[in-house]
Amino acid sequence: MKKVFYLNTCDTCRKILAQFDLSGWELREIKKEPVTKEELDKMYDKSKSYESLFSKKSTQIKLRGLDVKSLQEKDFKELILNHYTFLKRPVFLTDKQIFIGNDKKNIEALKEFFETK
Repeated sequence: MKKVFYLNTCDTCRKILAQFDLSGWELREIKKEPVTKEELDKMYDKSKSYESLFSKKSTQIKLRGLDVKSLQEKDFKELILNHYTFLKRPVFLTDKQIFIGNDKKNIEALKEFFETK
């Protein structure tokens, strides 16, 4: 399994995806086809944290008046399943690894992964 979860309207996602040869990868545009509970569970199995999958930059946080510091793992899970913008993106998911978000450290790890494949 090789999947990329991204948002087509996100310039950062598009720039990151353009860096890699994604032939053989399933590309999932999360606004058109939201993450399923089963997919989120697979992400959790690799990351061991729903919070690590949660985008603290989502505009929905302010709109919903959420206090992120008070949220627990089950809250992060429910919010991600409830609205696509709560998923930190992009997420590259394989049978053995997960790469979450666009921070520099993650992108470097992703580059190393693609260089070894």
